Amino acid sequence: MRRAAVSVLGGTAVLMSLLAPAGRDPVPAADAVPAFPAVNYAVAVDESASLAADDLKAEKAAAARIALGDVSSDSHVTVYGFAAAESADQRAVDPVCPRTGLDAAGRESIDACVGKLRARKKDEGTGTDFPSAIRQGVHDLTDGTDPAQPRVLFLLTDGKLDVTGSPAYGDPAHRTAEGERQLKQELANAAAHGVQVWPLGFGPDPDRQQLDRMAAGGYQKGCVALPSAAPKAHKVSGAKDIGATLEEIFAAAHCLRHEQGPSKRPPATLEIGISPLATVGSIVVDKGDPAVRITYFDPRGHKVPTHGTYENSALELAGGSGPVEALKIVDPLPGTWKVKAEAPEGHRSLPVAVSVLWQGELRGALTADPPSPQTGDKVTVTMRLQTREGYEIKDPRDYAGLRVAGELTGTGITALPLRLADDGTAPDRTAGDGDFTGTVQIPAAARGTLKVSATLTASGLKADTRDLGVDVAPGAPPVTAALDLPAADTHPGATVTGTLAVHNTTSTAHTLRLTTADVRTGLLTLSPAQLTLKPGESGTREVSVEVAPASVFGNRLGDGLSLAATVRVTDTTDGDRALVASPLSLRVTPEPGIWDRFWWAFVGAAVALVVAAALVAAWIGLRRRRRDPYGLRLRLVSEDGDVLSEHKAGHGNKKQWYEFAVAEAHRSPRLEKRSHGPYAVRRNPEGGAVLRTQGGRTPLRAGGRVALTDLLHLELAEDTPSGGRPSRSATVPAPDGGSGGAYEDYL
Repeated sequence: MRRAAVSVLGGTAVLMSLLAPAGRDPVPAADAVPAFPAVNYAVAVDESASLAADDLKAEKAAAARIALGDVSSDSHVTVYGFAAAESADQRAVDPVCPRTGLDAAGRESIDACVGKLRARKKDEGTGTDFPSAIRQGVHDLTDGTDPAQPRVLFLLTDGKLDVTGSPAYGDPAHRTAEGERQLKQELANAAAHGVQVWPLGFGPDPDRQQLDRMAAGGYQKGCVALPSAAPKAHKVSGAKDIGATLEEIFAAAHCLRHEQGPSKRPPATLEIGISPLATVGSIVVDKGDPAVRITYFDPRGHKVPTHGTYENSALELAGGSGPVEALKIVDPLPGTWKVKAEAPEGHRSLPVAVSVLWQGELRGALTADPPSPQTGDKVTVTMRLQTREGYEIKDPRDYAGLRVAGELTGTGITALPLRLADDGTAPDRTAGDGDFTGTVQIPAAARGTLKVSATLTASGLKADTRDLGVDVAPGAPPVTAALDLPAADTHPGATVTGTLAVHNTTSTAHTLRLTTADVRTGLLTLSPAQLTLKPGESGTREVSVEVAPASVFGNRLGDGLSLAATVRVTDTTDGDRALVASPLSLRVTPEPGIWDRFWWAFVGAAVALVVAAALVAAWIGLRRRRRDPYGLRLRLVSEDGDVLSEHKAGHGNKKQWYEFAVAEAHRSPRLEKRSHGPYAVRRNPEGGAVLRTQGGRTPLRAGGRVALTDLLHLELAEDTPSGGRPSRSATVPAPDGGSGGAYEDYL
């Protein structure tokens, strides 16, 4: 239980450092530095009699972790315990940490003051006085503080309102009703002073309806105008659920995104993804045991430092010596990060869990088709989601909860609402692809330049409003154009080619300008940048887009990224009238290496080598089997032709020779296997066998004889060779010379 709470509030501290107010910034700025404003927050810790000892330990550890893990030195925290005052010498609230700035000195003092939180004894007032707890929190959060800073009260409790033993609430028969009245009054006071109340109940006793009333009674305006940012009560069954739930609460309260990763016992490597939308993120690691050592690796596999700058990111570690630590990263490299956990023997029993909390920036590229409509035309408007650097966003999880609101305004018309959706319903092409599409009809009274506006709003993502001018054409345009520049997969430094169909209906020349928009400068180069149409010209012109070299993308390229842009064609001769506003999507991946380009050749060569090796091995094996002497029947024959003994040969040595000798040649001659004997025999692949003696090698056919001594001869009986194939007859030359036939090479 203690470990779970420590984990939760350790991660919460990091959240406090990531807050950045929403705002408008329609100009892409990849080098913009996110802000980290201070937070003014209070933590009310339940000390009532219903609280178990382990629960109190968990709350104490959690309160300490919030302060120790906060990376903003300008933030302030107040921590106090509460129960109830049930006599004149008691008080409902125990202030343990007065408003403390979280600079270096403040952090040093937090551990000591949080340690003063204590379990109430039976004679110290053991009820649950929520009105007093909220009153204390509102006072601490508003007395001498900056109203521009967020004011948040986190109320941790395992019980429900109980002031039945508190004389301050009047007659015993009416104390519960008076407690409810004062609770309602203090919540109204919190709302009036801009204090949000986020209750977290745990264990079996909290009253969910009462928790909901407390959340709804405080200040309701969240960081964005979305239901997800409004204060809500949460209830979990026990310590195991506190961590993820409380991180979700902090994310909702402060417009942060939260992703929960895996948990494993050390030694282990855990993976967690950081969205390409993130401008600042924090990888929160619940080590469980302070002895666990953590190393961080970016999506390219490079070990990153825990303090200072690295590549284009700024990093800062908090809580490295405790059971929870968090690596805050400004402008993090998107992709899958790895967290390597190592621990000495005896410190590996608790799992290590990882999560990421981030705040990001979402931008949109707004296009209209046709770009210069006439009255009565239906215009298709598309808002394509992008990162602040102009990269496409295709993962719906990155913009979950997004709201897109649009309108059409201009001279001669009242504002017309514009519904933009990414639901796959016409005119939207594909659901969940990051393109929000809608249509609007140009009113008959419209004239001049109209304005299409669209605003993206999502919790955890900086809001973005885009405006697009649409010129109403009084009649048929003198010049028309259509661009065919399809989406493509390409590499840095490569060129993508398309065509521009043009038609000039006038008797004068027109100059067209081609530009790219909604993409970071330098990533794409359009050619030609300008072209001139002859009077009456109709045809096609080649248009190319060159992708920047790999060095321009830096560490963002990784395994590849989707680059988005809008190609615009305007008629400078006709007052810069828009002819084309076409979206362009390019998947840019690193230049393939030798393996990627010629893998088929490498695979083919490897297959050929394997086949050749198999053939050689098969040939060698066959050759050995055809020479194997096993089964040859050797007869020892006298000078008169009598068979003195018969011997069946076994398997030969490495070279397939079966070695033997003549035993008791003068008394009872017989053939006998003998290593390094004077004679050896093996099969001849062409049939029969070959006899090896000290005088050389002699072919021996079935039924044939070769002299071993003056009185003894060796005869080869008819035989079925190894493998069951009958032997073939062969002409055997005399030992003293002659042709060896087709098998001579085997002798």
